[in-house]
Amino acid sequence: MTYKVILPAAGSGKRMGAGKNKLLLELEGVPILIHTLKVFADDEDCETIILAVNPQDEKEFTDLINKHHIEKSVSMVPGGSERQHSIYNALKTIKTDGIILVHDAARPFIKKEHILRLTGVTEEAGAAIIGVPAKDTMKKVMGGTVTETVERSSLWAVHTPQAFRISLLHEAYEKAEIDSFLGTDDASLVERLGHPVAMVEGDYDNIKITTPEDLFFAEAILKKRNIKAEAP
Repeated sequence: MTYKVILPAAGSGKRMGAGKNKLLLELEGVPILIHTLKVFADDEDCETIILAVNPQDEKEFTDLINKHHIEKSVSMVPGGSERQHSIYNALKTIKTDGIILVHDAARPFIKKEHILRLTGVTEEAGAAIIGVPAKDTMKKVMGGTVTETVERSSLWAVHTPQAFRISLLHEAYEKAEIDSFLGTDDASLVERLGHPVAMVEGDYDNIKITTPEDLFFAEAILKKRNIKAEAP
């Protein structure tokens, strides 16, 4: 199932404290942005990639894309003050229907097999997200005090990509704009329409690189993958 993908990449990366867009930080000598782009550039089902970027990063991103020979169609749109605004700017450029994925540019470890499963479910359900079951005991806390231990069997940590029928996501974003509603993720906008969202199980390697500590985990994941790739 073919798809298009939006990568919001306009964040300031304040929690990383790097003094620049965190997507420019390198893992094994390659920028995080390029690691993520290669996943989709190497997937024959991916028709096009739309990056929502801070205009001040556009030239550097373009230079990196050329340097690393990303041959898939990549277009750029201006990012907004919020992630949701950035995605809507990108979504407005799409005039056809089909399947659209929204993926955090700082999640470079998504696997093609999970994208394939996600798009397959979306074709049937109209909306699907990827995540993993919660592993830790979950507590509800109010004012610094535990008020409840939450049954974790029904709790999932939500990742990206999140996938939708394009017309459905357009409808969800239009309603959110009319209502001045800012959601926590794309699925929350679709849920407001009363449309069911399917869950697809991914894996725990699909981390979002947000803090300096995440860089250590990312390097470990890359080393693990390299060892597997080199194994006879």
